[in-house]
Amino acid sequence: MKKKSLALIFSLALIVIGIAGGTLAWLTAKTNTVVNTFTTSDIEITLAESTGDTYKMVPGFTIAKDPKVTVLEGSEKCYLFVKLEKSANFDAFLSYEIADGWTALDGTANVYYRVVEPADMGTNYSVLKNDRVTVLETVTKTDLNGLTTDTYPDLKITAYASQYHKNATEIFTASEAWTSISGN
Repeated sequence: MKKKSLALIFSLALIVIGIAGGTLAWLTAKTNTVVNTFTTSDIEITLAESTGDTYKMVPGFTIAKDPKVTVLEGSEKCYLFVKLEKSANFDAFLSYEIADGWTALDGTANVYYRVVEPADMGTNYSVLKNDRVTVLETVTKTDLNGLTTDTYPDLKITAYASQYHKNATEIFTASEAWTSISGN
């Protein structure tokens, strides 16, 4: 009888294990694998001018000068900066205004910025209002004749861009973004 009892207990144990194992098998699942690929982000800009880089000055005349900055498509939201550097005698001969949409950077002379949204990538932004500079009417022939290759007035324009976001929850200020570019 002992053998029958042992066989019965063994059989019942196998049935309980089978039911438990079957239940566990029914309560398990596996999903498909999701692959996350993290690519680099970037900001690419261009600065181009179609009117050349050498101009004749005639008192009172305007000179077409059309530097345009573009944030290329595929770039991230960014601060776009332009820095205008004038020769020491520039203001004695010429004048210009900054195009609409640019904001002067507080505390930094001759640096202007704008925020470029992803929807605006590929837009050409004029740097100078009406794409021109004006020769002052007060400039005389004597002033012009006194110029040499080394003393011709010049205007140097450089464009920069910096990421807009510090991290997922904070943005840079324009001054912080400029500091990250210029190192000042």
